[in-house]
Amino acid sequence: MFSMSLIGAITSCDSQKDKDGESESKGVGYDEAFNVTAQSFADIQILRYEVPGFDQLSLQQKELVYYLSQAGLAGRDIFYDQKSKYNLMLRKTLENMYETYSGDKNSDDWKKFETYCGRFWFSYGFHHHYGNEKFFPECTPEYFVSVAKASDGSKFPMNEGESFDDFMKRITDIIYNPAIEPKLVDFGANKDVVKASSVNFYENVTQKEVEDFYSKFNSSGESPMWGLNSKVIKEDGKLVEKVWKVGGMYSDAITKIVYWLEKAIPLAENDAQKKALELLVEYYKTGDLATFDQYSIAWVNDTASVTDVVNGFIETYEDPLSKKASYESVVSMKDMEASRNINILASNAQWFEDNSPLMDAHKKKAVKGIIAKAITVINEAGRLAPSTAIGINLPNNEWIRKEHGSKSVSLSNIVHSYNVSSASSGMLDEFGVNDTVKQRIKKWGSLAADLHTEMHEVIGHASGQINPGIATPDKTLKNYASALEEARADLVALYYAIDPKLVELGVMSTTDVGKAEYDNYMMNGLMTQLTRLKLGDNLEEAHMRNRQLVAGWAYEHGKKDNVVELVKRDGKTYVKVNDYDKLRELFGQLLREIQRVKSEGDYEGGKKLIETYGVKVNPELHKEVLERFAKLNIKPYKGFIQPKLTPVMEGDKIVDVKIEYPDNFFSQMLEYGKQYALLPIHN
Repeated sequence: MFSMSLIGAITSCDSQKDKDGESESKGVGYDEAFNVTAQSFADIQILRYEVPGFDQLSLQQKELVYYLSQAGLAGRDIFYDQKSKYNLMLRKTLENMYETYSGDKNSDDWKKFETYCGRFWFSYGFHHHYGNEKFFPECTPEYFVSVAKASDGSKFPMNEGESFDDFMKRITDIIYNPAIEPKLVDFGANKDVVKASSVNFYENVTQKEVEDFYSKFNSSGESPMWGLNSKVIKEDGKLVEKVWKVGGMYSDAITKIVYWLEKAIPLAENDAQKKALELLVEYYKTGDLATFDQYSIAWVNDTASVTDVVNGFIETYEDPLSKKASYESVVSMKDMEASRNINILASNAQWFEDNSPLMDAHKKKAVKGIIAKAITVINEAGRLAPSTAIGINLPNNEWIRKEHGSKSVSLSNIVHSYNVSSASSGMLDEFGVNDTVKQRIKKWGSLAADLHTEMHEVIGHASGQINPGIATPDKTLKNYASALEEARADLVALYYAIDPKLVELGVMSTTDVGKAEYDNYMMNGLMTQLTRLKLGDNLEEAHMRNRQLVAGWAYEHGKKDNVVELVKRDGKTYVKVNDYDKLRELFGQLLREIQRVKSEGDYEGGKKLIETYGVKVNPELHKEVLERFAKLNIKPYKGFIQPKLTPVMEGDKIVDVKIEYPDNFFSQMLEYGKQYALLPIHN
């Protein structure tokens, strides 16, 4: 499970705090002269992140993370194809046009075309990376064709015997026709979500056929997460899986991933890390999900390594049925300085479980093996780049978490860049209800956000248990599983945010930190996250649904006591928390109910929660939020250019690995398009 960052979550600039909560200059090890900001276009701000401490790694560790980074980047074509069967063809077309066009690159039309390219590369296709809706070029189809005509015609991915004119007609129809793949993932109620979604996990099958297909798989006991690494298609009237493995679907890219992983194995820091990497390779070669579970256990057991990697088909957010996992990679090293709080939370996980408002039957009697740390990201790929998470808790298989534990990490240098970038955004001044709230968030907001992420990952996702005999949430809660799980983890963090236990543990010095998080969360869930949504649209993305569900449910159920109110002043709406203790009680009540839904597999109960509170948007409030946000001239979405690792060679031997920080997103996308184009356009 992953925590995502929102620009609507208003924090102060620095992620590192001293014991009194005052901001240190830039955080430990960061260069104050480093510019985190790069390009911006459309609704996107491109950032950069530093990797402090990289030069202190040994040569063996540097060489190891270089190979692991190459393995991660080798799979990026997979994520393009997973998001749409058209994406690789379109990407190669756009890359050729962008690089070889011989016309005027200063015109307004070219800039519109360039923006479309940037959006496409940022989103791994023509569906919005967060909102799921299809987006379109602002330049006309006629101009688009004129650019193609003035580009290198030999490099277009045309079918055999296809004329240029027929190719362009086909391409422009795919790009400009709103009826072709209108939504990446459609979670609409009372829909066949498989048929309605454009994601490339299913072909010529219905939702019911897929659910019936997987209902025959044994999900009891120590069962794998069936369907995680395959596409389901219908052949000769029967459903079959095309498994993603060496010799199977995506073989060319996976073979290269394996090549780099096998170069990394001899450089492993210890036997535990070596065993995990060997099992990952075996899994990629066989596609066997039982082997993937063994790899996940080995990965959890590797607690001593400074360097680490997440690589594979991990998260299921892009699948409307929460079964198929998207490709992703993150290569990292421990951030010792930033790991203090997260380690304290992990070591007290049983106390948090025992004292939670869950029904006793839904509490874990023994919370096992939460390995918590902060990490410094070195390189990301697939669904984690350019738009990334700020927290990770893995593995996702429930029985492994219960029996073997999990790793929970906070991406400290990513959070640092977000905080530096957001310091002067103006969001707090515009949407904060009064000076008391604003000053509290300015003082404590960064620490509050960090603690929320850490508790969400460390004690949130690790809490609770499913009743005996109840199937996994992907089967019971179906298309609502992801949003409900994120809401559940958020509510664990919120419930404890103002608990004096956190002061006792020394992770914060005052419960004002928790109050700052309550102010921020309610403001975000009810208002400011709407800056990411077009007027008239409903919420589709799981994290956005979860936040509105939590905030909206608490607002509605607290009306009798005026726990939270929407204040009108000078024609503007503000969110005001009047009773923090009662708000905590409400968070506890909703947490108890969502855990019950998960533990009992209550699909109708989960559906009612999401559809009632997490989908529909107040159009008048939405319009007001968008108008106020537009005046701030800031971008609602942020993502990153990746650092570049370059080996220093003496003959055929690596003697060092240098790290560089590129500052041009478009150049990096073109470079990646050449270097890691490992799949054909049809898979």
